[in-house]
Amino acid sequence: MVDYREIMDYIGTAVDAVGVLLIVVGALAATWRFLFRHQEGPVNAYSMYRQDLGRAILLGLEFLVAGDIIRTVVVSPTLNNVLVLGLIVLIRTFLSMALQLEVEGRWPWQRAGEARPATRSGK
Repeated sequence: MVDYREIMDYIGTAVDAVGVLLIVVGALAATWRFLFRHQEGPVNAYSMYRQDLGRAILLGLEFLVAGDIIRTVVVSPTLNNVLVLGLIVLIRTFLSMALQLEVEGRWPWQRAGEARPATRSGK
């Protein structure tokens, strides 16, 4: 019979696979949309491409962190693994915050109305 830790290992791996799949599919969808955004102009199309790609990476990172947490805490909760998990979560959290700032123009703790001002237009 399959034990609890083995099932959780499979679930953690499946959640990781979903994260990778989301990043790959999101990148392909963003690229597809970029290739067919001719009417919006090259600068706006590129900006939208970066935002779409950033959103795909953000969503995928959330799933990857969840998979790491499941496997580390449930499957093998040694001190060394928990410290490695903490470092991974710290790095991915920094990446997520930087990507959110890039995509939405605001920090995660800011409300939508508090977004940083857009680039100045000759003033």
